[in-house]
Amino acid sequence: MRVCLGEFTLELELEVPAGGITAVMGPNGSGKTTLLRCLAGLEATEAGRINLGGRLVDDPAAGVWIPPERRGVGYAYQDVRLFGHLSALDNVAFGPRCRGTGRSVARRSALADLDAVRMAGSAGIKPAKLSGGQAQRVGLARALAGAPPVLLLDEPFSATDVDVRPLLRRQVRAAGATVVLVTHDPADAEELADAVLVLQAGRIAS
Repeated sequence: MRVCLGEFTLELELEVPAGGITAVMGPNGSGKTTLLRCLAGLEATEAGRINLGGRLVDDPAAGVWIPPERRGVGYAYQDVRLFGHLSALDNVAFGPRCRGTGRSVARRSALADLDAVRMAGSAGIKPAKLSGGQAQRVGLARALAGAPPVLLLDEPFSATDVDVRPLLRRQVRAAGATVVLVTHDPADAEELADAVLVLQAGRIAS
C-alpha cells in the first residue's frame, strides 16, 4: 500500500497470518502510526490493497473503501483518546453499544474487560481522574471489548507501570486476534511478537 502525507510517503507490503502478532518498530517519524491509521481506515491510501480478516477493505483502483466503524478492528491509541464525559466503564462499553449490544449486556461485558486489566475498581471514574497508566489500561480494555478479529495497538503499554505490563501482554496474546503492535520496547516484541517489522522513512528497513 502507499499513502502520501505532504512530503512523507509510506509504501510497504505487510502480511500478518490470522491470529499472528507483528511488532512494528522504528524511529519517530518512520511511519508506524500512519500504518495503523491506514489499516483502521483513518488515512486514505493512494494505491495498493488492504485486506483485514480475509476481507478487502481498501482498494483505490477498484473503488473499494470500507469505513473504520465497519472494519472490525480494535484500536488502542498512544494518546488513549477516552471520551471525557463517559466513565471508564462506559468508555469500554461504547464500541459494543454502537454495534447493537444492549446496554446491560455491554456494561456487564465491559466490567469483565476492565477487571482483566485490573481496572474494575475504577469503573465509575471519568478519564480526568485517572492517571496516565490507568487511562492506558482502560484504552486497551476498550480496544479488546467485543473480541475484535483485528487489533491495532500503538504503544499500548508505554505509560503503564512495569509490574502490570506482563499482565497486559497476556491479555493481548489471549485475545486470539490478528495484531499489529507499534512499540519502542524490545520487551514487547520479544514477549509478544511472532514477527518484527522495522520501518525507516516510510519503508521496511533491509
